[in-house]
Amino acid sequence: MGSNTTTQESAPTDTGPVLSWAEFSSASSTREYCQGWIGLQSGMIPGVIQGILVTEGEDGQFAPAAVWPYGGADPVRLAAALERVIDDERGLVLELDAADRYAMVYPVRVDDRLFAVVAMELAADSEADLNRAMEQLQWGCSWLELLLRRREADKDKARLLRLGTAVDMLALTLDRPSCREAAMTFVTELAAAAQCERVSLGFVRGRSVVLEAVSHSAEVDLKMNLTRTIERVMDEALLQRREISWPTDDATVICREHEALSRQQAMVSVLTLPLYGQNRYYGALTVERAADQPFTERDAEFFRAVGTLAGPILEAKRQVDRSVLDHARASLSEAAGRLLGPRHYGRKLAVAALACLAVFLFFAHGDYRLRADIALEGGIRRAVTVPFDGFIHQAPFRAGDLVNEGDELCLLDDRDLRLDRMVTASRLRQLEQQLQEAVSQHDRAQSSIIRAQLNQVQAELDLADAQLARTRLTAPYSGLIVSGDLSQRLGSAVKQGDVLFEVTPLDSYRVILKVDERRIADVRVGQRGELVLFSLPGQEFGFTVSKITPIAKAEDGSNHFQVEAALDSVDETLRPGMEGVGKVAVDRRKLVRIWIRDMREWLTLFFWKWLP
Repeated sequence: MGSNTTTQESAPTDTGPVLSWAEFSSASSTREYCQGWIGLQSGMIPGVIQGILVTEGEDGQFAPAAVWPYGGADPVRLAAALERVIDDERGLVLELDAADRYAMVYPVRVDDRLFAVVAMELAADSEADLNRAMEQLQWGCSWLELLLRRREADKDKARLLRLGTAVDMLALTLDRPSCREAAMTFVTELAAAAQCERVSLGFVRGRSVVLEAVSHSAEVDLKMNLTRTIERVMDEALLQRREISWPTDDATVICREHEALSRQQAMVSVLTLPLYGQNRYYGALTVERAADQPFTERDAEFFRAVGTLAGPILEAKRQVDRSVLDHARASLSEAAGRLLGPRHYGRKLAVAALACLAVFLFFAHGDYRLRADIALEGGIRRAVTVPFDGFIHQAPFRAGDLVNEGDELCLLDDRDLRLDRMVTASRLRQLEQQLQEAVSQHDRAQSSIIRAQLNQVQAELDLADAQLARTRLTAPYSGLIVSGDLSQRLGSAVKQGDVLFEVTPLDSYRVILKVDERRIADVRVGQRGELVLFSLPGQEFGFTVSKITPIAKAEDGSNHFQVEAALDSVDETLRPGMEGVGKVAVDRRKLVRIWIRDMREWLTLFFWKWLP
């Protein structure tokens, strides 16, 4: 049906009667079937002068498959009508130039695909004759559909047979534990199933193919001339990236090695199929058969299906059986191929960017700044303590309040002190009267005693006045109360020396840096730095290191040293107790040394710890 030659050239030259039904049903080829059908249809339709049947070939082009009569047809008269129907895919009845001569063309569609077109030239006296002729032609086209169905059934049967054989061989291949055993089983079973004299399987190693297994041969001698010839045959197919069959009429195919193998083996037929998977050619399959049994397209489809199923399994087994060194070599080779070969532009750009970054980091220098957590503290902190035992009477301020110098922070209860002062003052007046009497009596001894007592009482009175004055606790300077809240303790007792408040000024601060013990050696007095507070992330403050405390403290699972620094300038937004992050400028060094320093020091300590 797919033949591109006209039936005129290949049909018998006799112009005998139309074929009988028996001859049509016993047709042994598609050509005979089509010729018999057009003959029968021409005999069943009255007035037929000539007929032509065109079918679609494998290349998608329509070509004549049969004509009637054998020797006297003139299909040129029907060519225009055939082309119109092929384009429109609709039936057509067209009046020709001669009187009562018509061209009747009908498309044969199967499964929504135009399969064939039949055209007939006939003589008709009326429209009814044309209708009867078209009906007969439509009924007769079902035989062409039957032809196509049979051909499709034959193809499906052959395809199922190939698939079943391929699955059986795949099962046998999977059952073998190693690649060599699986490959030997595969080529031996394939040779028996395809009736081949020899089947060879090779895998790509490096830049050439190495023979892995040969059917009916337990070992492959890599030094044999036949082995090297088969490997060259496989290389020839892989280099051209195509299947190669010998003998062949295709002048575009280079097949010198296939021809050499055929001559070496007494002119056998040779077919080589490259094995492709995972974006690469990983092997080749070469089959050999006797010269009187050349490989057909159906054979090639069978080998192609078998190779597609079993090839990846064998390649996977080969990859598993490789040594660690081979795995590493293959991985490096694959990576180098992707990096230096075509495509994979993203990978190339990434490697180039990493290389540029590495060069930049190796030669570029940057500021090495030591990072540390910081906290703000007041430059000084004054404690307001209890001068004597007493009770709290008033406490208008508490922690967090701003106070001015002289503001009353707390007032102690002074009632007992005032009573004691009154008693002392009364005693003082009594002694003054006694002193006057003794002086008036000129009693010197008594006067001396009374004067001593008077001085003592006067001292007690001065002490009482001083204590009364100290019941009012005031702010020593303007600043912020950082601790102390007596609003819930009014009337409670306090003892001498108890700290009630702590006040710090707002114009003097010191920065406390917690430097990790691994970096304390980088810190020096006088180094400059900058800090950012958590509450003021958009503002930076400069500072200068002023003191390093040589005592480590353990906190949060690590040791750190306390380093003090002074702010360059004080802002009114600052408050004692604020925390943040500070960075001390140490020096300039290579960026790569800055970034890998932690890893380098960790490795140094690790190896020093475990090496003898």
